[in-house]
Amino acid sequence: MSRKGHYVYVDTSFAKQGEKAVLLSSDLQAEEWNCLRLVYQITTPLGSVSEPSQLNLYVRFEDESFDRLLWSTKEPSDSWLIASLDLQNSSKKFKILIEGVLGQGNTASIALFEIKMTTGYCIDCDFEENHLCGFVNRWNPNVNWFVGGGTAKNTHSILPWDHTFRSEQGHYMYVDSVYVKHFQEVAQLISPMTTAPMSGCLSFYYQLQQGNDNVFSLYTRDMAGLYEEIWKVDSPGNAVWNLAEVEFSAPYPMEVIFEVAFNGPKGGYVALDDISFSPVHCQNQTGLPFSAVGTSCDFEKDLCNFYQDKEGPGWTRVRVKANMYRTGDHTTGTGHYLLANTKFTSQPGYIGRLYGPSLPGNMQYCVRFHYAIIGFLKMSDTLAVYIFEENHVVQEKIWSVLESPRGVWMQAEVSFKKPMPTKVVFMSLCKSFWDCGLVALDDITIQLGNCRSPERLPPPPGECTFDQDECAFTQEKRNRSSWHRGRGETPTSYTGPKGDHTTGVGYYMYIEASHMVYGQKAHLLSQPLRGVPGKHCLIFFYHMYGAGTGLLSVYLKREEDSKESLLWRRKGEQSISWLRALVEYSSRRQHQIIFEAIRGVSIRSDIAIDDVKFQAGPCEEMEDTSQQSSGYSEDLNEIDY
Repeated sequence: MSRKGHYVYVDTSFAKQGEKAVLLSSDLQAEEWNCLRLVYQITTPLGSVSEPSQLNLYVRFEDESFDRLLWSTKEPSDSWLIASLDLQNSSKKFKILIEGVLGQGNTASIALFEIKMTTGYCIDCDFEENHLCGFVNRWNPNVNWFVGGGTAKNTHSILPWDHTFRSEQGHYMYVDSVYVKHFQEVAQLISPMTTAPMSGCLSFYYQLQQGNDNVFSLYTRDMAGLYEEIWKVDSPGNAVWNLAEVEFSAPYPMEVIFEVAFNGPKGGYVALDDISFSPVHCQNQTGLPFSAVGTSCDFEKDLCNFYQDKEGPGWTRVRVKANMYRTGDHTTGTGHYLLANTKFTSQPGYIGRLYGPSLPGNMQYCVRFHYAIIGFLKMSDTLAVYIFEENHVVQEKIWSVLESPRGVWMQAEVSFKKPMPTKVVFMSLCKSFWDCGLVALDDITIQLGNCRSPERLPPPPGECTFDQDECAFTQEKRNRSSWHRGRGETPTSYTGPKGDHTTGVGYYMYIEASHMVYGQKAHLLSQPLRGVPGKHCLIFFYHMYGAGTGLLSVYLKREEDSKESLLWRRKGEQSISWLRALVEYSSRRQHQIIFEAIRGVSIRSDIAIDDVKFQAGPCEEMEDTSQQSSGYSEDLNEIDY
């Protein structure tokens, strides 16, 4: 970085630990794909710090009442670092919000040298700017990528003019073999990590002085560190700029790595210039890249792209009306799911195979689904997932159920990658006539990537599963009669959920009726949400099971209003299942959403909520509003239980 120029900073000379400094951009619009580059530095005192400073970057869309975290870092450095963030094209106006949160220590500081938004992809680069678009060399004592061109003459090889300007003024990257000491010494040039899904054609120009003693390859690397070669030079090069076009798909964050491996000091040089990406496919590609759209199903309308073989009773698509005796589906609590009803088969063995859509080979997949087991003395292998290789008819078991709570929707996930095209097959097994039960299946999703890929960002601020903490929800007072965060069953029998809605083994918020008296209220408040024009949709799951169940209400509290307005309410026992609520509202002023639970007539009145989500725009499908009203009396004595 140039030593000249100005930068902005926040440090402990005028702010305390934990205090925030915020920069807000003017209104922006990105009709085309843009790249936002940030040059920053975080300094910390010597020694380990338990609470380092943090730099966060948010996007604030005009129609959303919360800010989306796009990028966050706590990485301290002695020098300036560069972050490259892809901004997808959108017709919505937005603002960029940069927040610095000071950490521990007297010398903690956060500085910003440059913020720049340019049209194009972050992976594009002509190497003419001194930040090199965020590309970095992985240092090696003997071979490294250097900037070539310009007036620099720092190599033993005769290097070319650049490709961009075809003159001495232009720049490119090159790696030279003159200092190679060992067989297969490797130099790597690493792109910034993609931050938005992209698919299309990656092109670049390269030169090889000679192709005998070096191997020039292109790899992708995901956040779990998994490498995949996507291109390799296939003919000895000549000293001209050659165009390479590579089909590139990054459905999840990944880096591109340009790697040269030298066999000895006579490998010559490799030069690279003008890397660019286009969302259309390379000319030499006929087929479209695989998209995971259409590989998921919630079974609400039909079987989607899943099907089953004709043998045996198989899987039946069923719907259970919300009641106290049968578990409803996982999607809404009142919708459809698949049931392998092994109670009525007279012959042990596999009774149903459900096949998923065809998946191309050599790609990493993550399969997630929800299942519930009812009955069965021995649970093992009552449900199993197989991979079916289409060409070889080879079946391989990749998952099977072990012991888990009965009658609870549990989430399972499994990653796999196979060289051949495959299908995922769900099989239900009944081992003996005397030990059969029900196997339920719902909400299957198949995504590209590894299930265990480390997530760099927390969920959007408008979503909360309560699995990590209470997110941005607060309570006016905390005591035994407040909302509690819990998992598993609630302490009182015949009331409350058996597990959370998200995974079956996670956390939810609930009131414990045995700690409260009849009519006592507990309030859970959202963070203040920004007022925006247009409608908003609040989606959450609620659980109201128990003979004495009271009231669950959702209120809207607008800034400067003395009274809250009632948006939604349920009273009394509803179902043994988690049920989905969709609540549409609008507020142009800053506001809060309040969940109020009122304890009913007996200790069997635990009420729970889970998986809260705020989203911009109207609710897509409004549920039956016959139970919805804002005309309830606030006096419990007037409410008929």
